[in-house]
Amino acid sequence: MTDNLDDFFSDNAQWVNSSDDASFVSAMPPQPPKSRKDMRRHREQKRRRRYITIIAALVVIVLIGVGGFFGVRALKHWKAVNEANSQSQIEDYTGPGDKGVTFVVESGQGAAEIADSLVKAKIVKSAAAFTSAVSGAGATLYPGSYALRTHMRASDVVKVLSDQSQAGGFAEVRAGERVSDVIENAASVSGLDVSQFQAVMDGGGAGILPDEAGGKFEGWLEPGSYNVQNKSAEDIIKEMVDARVSKLDSLGVPTGSERERILNIASIAEAEVGSEKYYGQVARVILNRLDADMALGMDTTVAYGLGISASQLTDDQLGDDSNAYNTRIHKGLPPTPISNPGDGAITAAVNPPDGKWLYFVTTNLQTGETKFVETEDEFWQIRDEYKNNNENAN
Repeated sequence: MTDNLDDFFSDNAQWVNSSDDASFVSAMPPQPPKSRKDMRRHREQKRRRRYITIIAALVVIVLIGVGGFFGVRALKHWKAVNEANSQSQIEDYTGPGDKGVTFVVESGQGAAEIADSLVKAKIVKSAAAFTSAVSGAGATLYPGSYALRTHMRASDVVKVLSDQSQAGGFAEVRAGERVSDVIENAASVSGLDVSQFQAVMDGGGAGILPDEAGGKFEGWLEPGSYNVQNKSAEDIIKEMVDARVSKLDSLGVPTGSERERILNIASIAEAEVGSEKYYGQVARVILNRLDADMALGMDTTVAYGLGISASQLTDDQLGDDSNAYNTRIHKGLPPTPISNPGDGAITAAVNPPDGKWLYFVTTNLQTGETKFVETEDEFWQIRDEYKNNNENAN
């Protein structure tokens, strides 16, 4: 009966427009009911339409599923093809190599530049193979002259170039290192006699040093790695000095006598404390003492004048006024810098922090903690702290 009523209202309902709005009303008066045969036919048609709708929806769902399946397969195939193409692009030699060659990595070269040179030398098969191996190993590549072979596996080449012990032909200048140590190392690496380097040092630096250096090389050798193969001692030293001048220019260090003065202060700051964070305060202490017409009292300068380390100093040596670098006795800066300072110390000497400190002591030799004070009474307190904190305090 319910179906009959639904059919009746479905067949006899209609939309009508009133003057106000559209509303749904039943037709009036109601039409005579259809015959049962017509009603059954109508219900059958509705059922067929409903089945057709359901079937159509199922077909759409199936088509989407099939399309998704083949789409995923196509995507996987495309990805596999691309990976295969990528793999072919970085295809590498598989063997350990054959013909021995010497390969040089210059200072400042990056992985991509090194890779191109390796390909040209037929050491690796492709630049991509090498850079991929560098990235995968997280390797640091060092300048130097290396013994390699042609047709090597890229990962094997990376292992060699990232092992500093295998780098040859390059002399290293380290921040805070004295000239005497630099030329000894350069002689060892280059195969030249150290006397050839010493002759350059003693020659006054004509054509090599700027005038403000006063003919002395200490402080004027730039930290870094230098290719010393097939070069003369003079050429090697000149390259180090040229690099220093270029660096000082880039750091904005004033030229003339002020540049030598900055190098002098920076070299003492770097020698006196073991942490870069204290360089500026040490530079300020030096400036404050100079302004107060006080002796600098730096043990590192005394030690430099004797060619030893500060830990080797004796009381007699500290009281020796024949040592021109004895700043416990002689006021003012020492005759020359006492090392080749690095960027941090130089920058600190150019722009030291404000402060009235006149004294400092590294109170903990293990951590490098250093304390700065203004008065002599405070100095004795931190000196005692140093004595109490360090077993081997001198």
